[in-house]
Amino acid sequence: MGFLPIHRIITLAFCAASLLPSCASDSRLLPNKPLTFGSKLISDDGTFALGFFSPSNSGGNHYYVGIWYNSIPKDNVVWVANRAAPVTDPSSATLALTDRSNLVLSNTDGQPLWMANVSAPGNLPSSENVTGEATLDNTGNFVLRTSEGAVLWQSFDHPTDTLLPGMNLRVTHNRLELQRLISWKGPQDPSPGSFSYGADPYQFLQRFALNGSRPYWRSPVLTNYLMVGSYMESIKSTIFFTVRRIEDEIYMAFGMPGSSSTVKIKMDYSGKIKILVWNSKMLEWNDLQVAPEPECNTYGYCGAFGFCDNTEPVPICKCLDGFEPISKEDGSNGRFPKGCRRKEELRCGRENRFLTLTAMKIPDKFVYVKNRSFEECSAECTSNCSCTAYAYANMNTTAINGDDTRCLIWMGDLIDTGKGKLIGTGENLYIRVNRLSDKKRWGNILKITLPVVSSLLVLICMWLVWICNCQAKQRNKKIWKNMISGALSNSGELEDGKFPFFSFREIVLATNNFSSSNMLGHGGFGNVYKGTLERGKKIAVKRLSKGSGQGTLEFRNEAVLIAKLQHRNLVKLLGFCIHGDEKLLIYEYLPNKSLDAFLFSMFSFCLANFQ
Repeated sequence: MGFLPIHRIITLAFCAASLLPSCASDSRLLPNKPLTFGSKLISDDGTFALGFFSPSNSGGNHYYVGIWYNSIPKDNVVWVANRAAPVTDPSSATLALTDRSNLVLSNTDGQPLWMANVSAPGNLPSSENVTGEATLDNTGNFVLRTSEGAVLWQSFDHPTDTLLPGMNLRVTHNRLELQRLISWKGPQDPSPGSFSYGADPYQFLQRFALNGSRPYWRSPVLTNYLMVGSYMESIKSTIFFTVRRIEDEIYMAFGMPGSSSTVKIKMDYSGKIKILVWNSKMLEWNDLQVAPEPECNTYGYCGAFGFCDNTEPVPICKCLDGFEPISKEDGSNGRFPKGCRRKEELRCGRENRFLTLTAMKIPDKFVYVKNRSFEECSAECTSNCSCTAYAYANMNTTAINGDDTRCLIWMGDLIDTGKGKLIGTGENLYIRVNRLSDKKRWGNILKITLPVVSSLLVLICMWLVWICNCQAKQRNKKIWKNMISGALSNSGELEDGKFPFFSFREIVLATNNFSSSNMLGHGGFGNVYKGTLERGKKIAVKRLSKGSGQGTLEFRNEAVLIAKLQHRNLVKLLGFCIHGDEKLLIYEYLPNKSLDAFLFSMFSFCLANFQ
């Protein structure tokens, strides 16, 4: 007995340890060579595998034929053949390619549990045998081809719960039926669940997640036939969504630059539509996008004329502008089960206008009016009193249905509306409302203009008061100067009425801002400070106290009297200063002490000699 090659030993060891029992490494299924339990097909690049598997909680009683990621250990199944008819005894179950090139899964009794229902190509009679082979491609697509390469059947045309990159999901049904992703019944139960995802059967512009037959979530309406997804930081790439026509049908697909196969869209058993990427470092599937999330984005959650505001830190329901909750009790939990109503009954006619709401997920239940410009779309709604709103988009291409416009109008309630942070791009929604009456319009104008005008008047008054104070100070300053100078001139002591006038700044600098260390003395009407002018001249400054009671007349009399009493034995008045409430007399500085100190000193000397 010969030795096995090392790569075969490694392959067998890996298969023995795998939870999914399959060991063949060929990617092809050939006639008269069926696939049995314990063997599997592996795509040429090793990414995908096809074979028999059993969910972990089935107790080994239910087996399925499926396709899974070969190197990803969990949540790895992307397609299942016999979802509704599991194999209970896999020992003799087979997946075989018949002589008529049909794929058939049979149980131990030879009864078919699942078949591909392949029909012969159109250029061959249905009774003629067609030879071929089935291949598991590197994309995860299991393709049955003729020997000439014509595709007879492929798993991508029969999706289960997962959409892979490059896989087309049919969103119209001109000749063929719609395709939908159908969830598993549970996390380990591949049988068909209650949730499904696919296009609106009446309109390919939007897609629904259904719970049974009831809408559970609705996608934003297409604004373009090429949709570019957001940049995903976790995978350092951008996901592209496209819509394309193939023959008579329209399909949607998604992909990434580099054609990464470890990204998928899944209709989860919980009802969530998820875009997932495999994190090879953490060995986990990361959520790139999940819908509906948060809860208020579930279909119709906020009621008629309500919307889910995703711009709030905690998204909540709100009423559209001009609307209010029907029930006063609604809104306490951020929801309006009964919806919203107009604050004012709509009056049709020239009294209407259209309010623009930006960045909106536009509502459901629209009417698609084709081949309209924006102005024609607006006129279509304006001229119809039953039209409550409209939205418009340029589609940038006529490749799909020959129309590069998308005019939508609504004839009734606005259902399932949202704002901000939605999957897809928000757009303008134009809602019909009443024009404001003249009384209300003037009331709104007054509400805006009165505060502005009042503020301006207050500022103007403050400015005028400041100007008047400045002018009054200058005028009083001039009056004081003229009054004192005139009085001294009349006394014959001054020539031409000239008398020195000092600036307050000059005195402040000279006295070191009236420092206490410069104080020479104080009297009933103020303090006297020593100072030095910039020229070096010593001065004495009498600062009239503001609370002394000495007024204008007293200050004038003192200035005139001192000016007249010029004598070599009397201190000489050099000038004065007036600054606001400050009144200052500037004297010549004499270094000797005051007269009372001199007299007290003489009295003490005489008293001592007398004794």
